This record gives sequence, C-alpha cells and structure tokens, in this order.
Amino acid sequence: MTGLTRREFIGGALAAAAFGACRTERGIPGELLGPNHALGHKLRAGGFPAPTSTERVPVVIVGGGVAGLTAGWKLLRSGEGRFVLLDLEARAGGNAAWGENEVSPYPWGAHYLPVPGPRARAVRELLRELKVIVGDKGGKPVYDEAVLCHAPEERLYIHGRWQEGLYPRLGASAADLAERDRFHAEIAALRRRVGRDGRPAFAIPMELSSRDPELLALDRVTMAAWLDEKGFRSPALRWYVEYACRDDFGGGLAEVSAWAGLQYYAARGEGEDDEYLVWPEGNGFLVRRLAEALGPRVRTGALAFDVAPDGDGVRVDYHDAATGATRRLLAKRAIVCAPRFAARRIVKPLREDPKPSGFAYAPWFVANLTVENPPSGLGAAPAWDNMIHSGEGLGYVDATHQSFSQNRRRAVWTYYRALTGDPEGQRAAAYKRSLAEWREECLRDLERAHPRLRERVSRFDGWVWGHGMILPKPGFIWGAERQAALKPIGPIHFAHSDLSGFSIFEEAMDRGVRSAEAVLAALGKSYRSSL
Repeated sequence: MTGLTRREFIGGALAAAAFGACRTERGIPGELLGPNHALGHKLRAGGFPAPTSTERVPVVIVGGGVAGLTAGWKLLRSGEGRFVLLDLEARAGGNAAWGENEVSPYPWGAHYLPVPGPRARAVRELLRELKVIVGDKGGKPVYDEAVLCHAPEERLYIHGRWQEGLYPRLGASAADLAERDRFHAEIAALRRRVGRDGRPAFAIPMELSSRDPELLALDRVTMAAWLDEKGFRSPALRWYVEYACRDDFGGGLAEVSAWAGLQYYAARGEGEDDEYLVWPEGNGFLVRRLAEALGPRVRTGALAFDVAPDGDGVRVDYHDAATGATRRLLAKRAIVCAPRFAARRIVKPLREDPKPSGFAYAPWFVANLTVENPPSGLGAAPAWDNMIHSGEGLGYVDATHQSFSQNRRRAVWTYYRALTGDPEGQRAAAYKRSLAEWREECLRDLERAHPRLRERVSRFDGWVWGHGMILPKPGFIWGAERQAALKPIGPIHFAHSDLSGFSIFEEAMDRGVRSAEAVLAALGKSYRSSL
C-alpha cells in the first residue's frame, strides 16, 4: 500500500450534548455535536453539593476512552472485577466515538487500526479475544478478511483527476521522484536502526523506543527543520509529509517535532503486512465491544470532579447527571484516564499545582455526510480514504467502503479537518461557527473534486473536537513534563494516549494496560503481563 492514512485521535461519544440542531438554507437536516459541554461547564463552575452516598470499591477508573476501557479489560481478565468506571458521556468510547443512521454506522473520531506489529502484544491479545484475529499461519496472526481494508484503499485528487496512492505522482518531476525515493531510504534506515541501548530507534508502543541521546535530539527540532537539514526541497514530498503531520498530530511541519514525524513512518513495517483493520463505525467497534465486556461496571453520565488521596487510599466524588446527586467512591487505587487538561481540573494535587501545562491539544472538525448516488470522479476508482490535494481538510473516508454491494446508491462519507495553527485561536473560532458555516466550508472543500456534491447530500452532521488530540511540539515527547506526568501520585495512577505524546489506539491501550498492571501489583494480585 502506498501513502499514509489517518491514525487515532481523541474522543467523545455519540449521544454527547448537541450544540444545537439546525437546518441549512436548502433544507439539509443535521446537527452540530460534540463532547458533553453541559457537564464540562459544570466542572469549571464547581459548586457541587455534598455527597449523598458513599460506596467502597477496590479500584475506580475515571474516563471511558480507549485507555480507561482497556485498563478495565486488563483488570477483569486478570480476575479483578471489583471496579467502577466513570465516564461523563452518555456512551463510553472516548476518541473512538461513533454514530449510525439508516445507511450505515460511521465514525466520529478514530476510524481504523493498523495491523499491529509483534511488540503491540496487548492489542493482539484483545483482537484474538474479539475474533478479529482468527488463527495463525507461519508464526503470524491471520485476520478476519471481512475487516481487512478492501482495495482500493487510498487515492488522491490532483490536477483535475484521481490517482491511486497519496504521494502526488501526477505532475511529479524526475527530481521529485528521486527525493521521494531518498526519503523512503532514510525511513528504511531508521526502521532498521538500533540505538546504543539496544532498543529499536522507533517502536510502537513508544515506551519500547531507544533512549539514545542522538535519537532523542530529534525531538528538539521541527519536522520542517529535519527536512531542511536533509536537503529535502521537493514541494511534492513536503506536501506529502505535511499531510502526515496534519493527519496524525493535527499540526504542520513547523509545529511537530521531528521525532514524532519520523515515528509516524519508521515505527511500523516490522515485517508485518501493511494492512488496516476497518469497520463502518471505525474504532467504535472496538470500544463498543470493550464496554459490553465491562457491563454494569461502566457508569455513564458520571462526571468525576474531585479525585484526592484519602488516608492510604483515594476518594472520588462524582456528579450523577441522571439524578443531579453527588456520589462518593472510596477506593484503594484510582486510574485517571482523562486527558491531562481535564486531569488538572479533577485531581486535587494537580489542581493545586500553579505551574502552567506544556500539554497542547489540536482542535478538529469532523462531518458525516449522507450522500445519494455517490459520485466517483475521473481517474482512480473510489477508495476507502480519499484525499484532496491542497484542500482545507484531509479528505473523506467512505464508511460504507467495506460493503460487498457493487451498486451502492447511498453512502456515508466522513470528512476530517485538522484545525492547524494557533490551537487556542482555532478552538475559540471553531466553537463560534454555526452548522451552516461548517457545512458550507466542508462542501466547498469537497466540491474541488466532486462539483455540485451538495445536490446529492441528504444529511449533514458535524462534530467539533476542541481538544482533538495531543500536539507533539518540539521538546514535548522526551521532555521532563510528559515523563513526570507518567508517575503516580500516591494511590492515583494515570493513563491516556497524551502521556505518549501522540494519539493512536496502540498508545492509549498501552497506557491503560500499564496502569492496570501497576494497580494489580499494588493490590497484591497475580497477573500475566500483556506488555
């Protein structure tokens, strides 16, 4: 497979409170959705009443995204089922939120999972349990063919037509192609490189990566600076790499650390097939199955607002949205699986820390369009991932791509746009836009490749992610603050993909499983490590 695809980013749930339903001027129905801002505002406002009930439980998990759900999965499969998971949304799922209409399920966030390499042991364990891995052949897992992305996988609209793959080959000069080949040779060398500590230069999970100072120095410069240093000047190549940075991190070449940008390419390709696991609802498939496995231990509409050490244990107070009451949980251990900006509000020792945070988050906009008689365009056939060169967004994913029907009359397209630049300014502006404004921007972008697309759209729904994903600015991934944030505070442990510095499923699961194993050890429980 040629080119790049989106990885995972941050979350919310389908039934999160809407910013307000509306219709566009030509009557296209839709809603503008997002994470539960009503409960979020309660957290900022404070003033919660005293608890009306107290419950004792060995472990409390705060946050029902991938990290929280996989922490619960690890506890449960290790024999410790006495825990409660709190999530403020109406449905757990975090960065793998999803929706559904009469045409198809569709993603609101993370929409695929790369076939995991051998180092991602926990991910493989989960996929075996979910029957996504159905066997083994020649020492490698065999995957359910129904969820391996069908061809064609990717295409790019450029110079008035579609081409296969995401590197802009149409119109590329011999010099452009030579730089592309030299870039891939650099990546191949990094993929093979082993640091002076014996670890691979780049690995997934990232904790397994080398700490060789020469490699860590890449985190102190931007991806743009690395390209400059290596003499990569080709506009085609720089667009290609810029796309990867926007796609994976929500930032441009000048915003993202070179270590992060190179990790995108060099951490995979460990002898595994370059394939992708996809579902119509994206990674909503995975979080839904995880939540089902945890059952009533998952409490939704539950806003944890105070997590504090209490004697030799921890106290967790939460707001029950269904009743309006405050409830208290007393536990031996807590795992806070919220992003750091939220953890700093709810964990008492962090709340009392006056130092500003170095954790930065990129905002995103996602839309799902129901399309009647979906157009195909000139050139390469419609694919799962469809990118538009020099577009405002990152193109669209066809949620109905895996359908075996050869004559689909309706489709759901999921449009992604990273709001790059000043995160604070972009976040504020994103919240001010109406659904009609978002609809117009999205359709104008897509109509570069599909003229008069709006005439075929029967529904348009949007979702604003104010803190879409962690942004790995130079110095962040191997800086002191991120590494300090990994450490527990007494009986309070932390787990979230932002603690890795970039937001993908494998990292969120690694953080969740690591925290669960630390809790099991602290409770004196025996377990088989998944790491």
